[in-house]
Amino acid sequence: MSLYLDTLRRRVLVFDGGMGTQVQARELSSEDFGGKPSCIDYLSLTRPDVLESIHAAYLEAGADVVETNSFQASRLRLEEHGLADRTQELNRAAAANARRVADRFATADGRPRFVAGSMGPSGFLPSEEDPDLGRLALADLVPAFVPQAQGLIEGGADVLILETCQDILEMKAQILAAREAMRLTGRTVPIQCSITLDPTGRMLLGTDFRGALATLEAMRADVIGLNCSTGPDLMRDAVRYLCENASVPVHCIPNAGLPINDGGRTLYPMTPAPFAETLREFVLDLGVNAVGGCCGTTPEHIRALVAAVGRVAPRPRPGRGPWCVSSGMTAVALKQEPAPLLIGERLNTQGSRRIKRLALEDNYQEMIEVARSQVEGGAHVLDVCMALTERTDEREMMRTLVKKLSRSVEAPLCIDSTEPAVIEAALQACPGSAIVNSINLENGRERIEAVMPLVVRYGAAVIALTIDEAGMAKTAQRKLDVARRIHDICTREYGLPPERLIFDDLTFTLATGDAEFATSAVETLEGIRAIKRELPGVLTSLGVSNVSFGLGKEARAVLNSVFLYHGVQAGLDAAIVNPADVIPYPDLSADDRRLAEDLVFHRDPDALAKFIQHFEGRTADTRAREEDAAEAAMTVEQRIHFQILHRRPAGIETLVDEAVRRRPAVEVLNDVLLPAMKEVGDKFGAGELILPFVLQSAEVMKKAVAQLEHYLERREEASKGRVVLATVFGDVHDIGKNLVKTILGNNGYEVFDLGKQVPVQRILDEAQRLDATAIGLSALLVSTSRQMPVCVAELHRLGLRYPVLIGGAAINRNFGRRAALVDGEAFYAPGVYYCKDAFEGLDTMNQLVDPVEGPKLVERVKREAFEFKSRSAELEQRAAVSSAQQQDFRITVSREHAIPAPPFWGART
Repeated sequence: MSLYLDTLRRRVLVFDGGMGTQVQARELSSEDFGGKPSCIDYLSLTRPDVLESIHAAYLEAGADVVETNSFQASRLRLEEHGLADRTQELNRAAAANARRVADRFATADGRPRFVAGSMGPSGFLPSEEDPDLGRLALADLVPAFVPQAQGLIEGGADVLILETCQDILEMKAQILAAREAMRLTGRTVPIQCSITLDPTGRMLLGTDFRGALATLEAMRADVIGLNCSTGPDLMRDAVRYLCENASVPVHCIPNAGLPINDGGRTLYPMTPAPFAETLREFVLDLGVNAVGGCCGTTPEHIRALVAAVGRVAPRPRPGRGPWCVSSGMTAVALKQEPAPLLIGERLNTQGSRRIKRLALEDNYQEMIEVARSQVEGGAHVLDVCMALTERTDEREMMRTLVKKLSRSVEAPLCIDSTEPAVIEAALQACPGSAIVNSINLENGRERIEAVMPLVVRYGAAVIALTIDEAGMAKTAQRKLDVARRIHDICTREYGLPPERLIFDDLTFTLATGDAEFATSAVETLEGIRAIKRELPGVLTSLGVSNVSFGLGKEARAVLNSVFLYHGVQAGLDAAIVNPADVIPYPDLSADDRRLAEDLVFHRDPDALAKFIQHFEGRTADTRAREEDAAEAAMTVEQRIHFQILHRRPAGIETLVDEAVRRRPAVEVLNDVLLPAMKEVGDKFGAGELILPFVLQSAEVMKKAVAQLEHYLERREEASKGRVVLATVFGDVHDIGKNLVKTILGNNGYEVFDLGKQVPVQRILDEAQRLDATAIGLSALLVSTSRQMPVCVAELHRLGLRYPVLIGGAAINRNFGRRAALVDGEAFYAPGVYYCKDAFEGLDTMNQLVDPVEGPKLVERVKREAFEFKSRSAELEQRAAVSSAQQQDFRITVSREHAIPAPPFWGART
């Protein structure tokens, strides 16, 4: 165990402040810099006494950790000064200087002082396609950082702090270089990673803090945090997220405020007192483990910080959030709620004629458009395969496409190749944490031993196929046996967390009529159950359409749908699927469903023959005509409902016009549109609809609402209040929010729509700027709905008094009752109000602005929140104590109260 990490877990550590401004204050001459006045790092050799005096000033102010004067001392940066050949020597001296001073202070009072070896950026951005900034790849940067890391370790650094990173791919290179330096020196030290965010919460190349955390956790960083760029006040959202989701200690080392250009001079406006007070809040309220100062901070800032923070033990934090994969922009949870994680399959030269043609033409731009269309259609991850028999440059093609995708789409990637060299090239070009597809035991351990070192080295997840030396496992027991062997190798020998191991237990086509495969679908489903039961933590995936290979298009779509639905019910976590090859489960007729299920579950020896006969002659046009005939017999209102539910936008505006001629527009909205969208949401929550179909229904709904707005009477009286609306951070869907905006806007309220993916801090800032009457929050997914109680807790902490209205497919009234109790105890005084639809939102707002009804409503929701807490506590007390029974109980409670699995009920591991 590292003494540094051990101390960091026992008490909050304080880092030193800025180095550059302190050097400038000494007014050194060119001779002091050895004739290189722009190279501060050279002072480690020419004027170590100056650096030691700066280190001493910070330690006298109470700092626990001093950073070495080596921020720009990588070989690439020192080349600019003709010092590249002295990289290791210079860094060794920088660490030794700091070590001498730290040891002197530690000896004096017995309290350990630590030296952090500072490694800054190279000046290159390997994720970029710019011919200059992006000309060095990860493989070029790793050896450029090794001498720096090696020198710092040799000089006595207790930890390497990789800081002010603006391209997450460069930080991956630094991590790899640090590990290589440890191998060369024979000494292991912790790796502390510090990213730099702009005021919007993103790195220079667009990576948000969710993506950065996912990538750095996958790369096994020991400490993760933020530094530079802004003051602590603009880091609150990111720091909160890190503290709620990181499994490792978190640090925050900001500037003394957002820098100001004052006539060519850079000024940092935040004085020591507010600087220290904000970081104190981060420590005491959020659980930050280490704090300090970056640009513009002085010994006075550190002295104030030490006085504010003291030597306190770190506040306990929830622990690791959901395991994620990441792109160059953001992160995606591997375990989706509701399941499954959708892996888009179209960027594959082996499965798409179009992609094969584009690859042969080197037409990457059109491939990017295919990628974007999949993401817009609901794909969470993109499978990428560039294998071609016509070309031998798969490695370079994959590297090029991965680099372009990383700068163009937000979805993480699934690297699909049989060649380890191609996989490594892709992982070196990928800024985030990818999935590797795949490993198996077909040739014994050969494939695993070729691929798993890459998976671990570059921080990937991996898909494992249940294939061994005897071939593809066909029975559930054999699938489990193979999975267990792979699991043991990956988790015990390579240290891969089981949550990053995804088993594809394979399915065979049911179209052959071969008796050997008649039960293959059942065995696959039972294999999923067995793997999930016997290998805790692991995930499962399937290439769904394999089950129907060889059947006609319509028959395939039905069988794929039924198999996907039952796969999810069995515990399937991820599916490689094209929505165009699936008919939504609720759309299937009773006969279609029955015949497909007879085939999947082998209920009838003649199931295949009956299934084929049933679909003989049926085409997509046939199905469309059947739907048209059914729709023709419906009323206008039923047709609108039908088209929303079945994702049919054509003519929806005309139907809305006709409906409004028959009844008031508000009734059309309340009695027709809202129930239709509610049914879509209910089916999504029940696992009957996958996300792409929900988004398609939402597009039809948007068209209908836009048309209906022409008829809704807008009240022009004085504003009844201002409502700030937002879809919470991490959620890109605004299905319900747009309806709320329409209803409130047409009933006397000023609505300020902040859009999608809105961080908590922006919501608070806008509410205060606009003097809002209330805040409205929307979320489609269970995972993103967790941002709602976070927002409520932050409002409570700041003493702000904005009622919060919440809604979305992932939540219900009991969710709101829990969210209203900050930390499960204190009621948020203005109240949290669940609104099942836009009209309940309007009714709630009307009550809140009424001086008589408003206080009554607040008292009612307060009473209901505490009653629900009491009722839940009684149920938990009666629950069995074993973990298995407890889990069963929580599922039962969730169903009893008609809520999803509680998203923030209890601690995470």
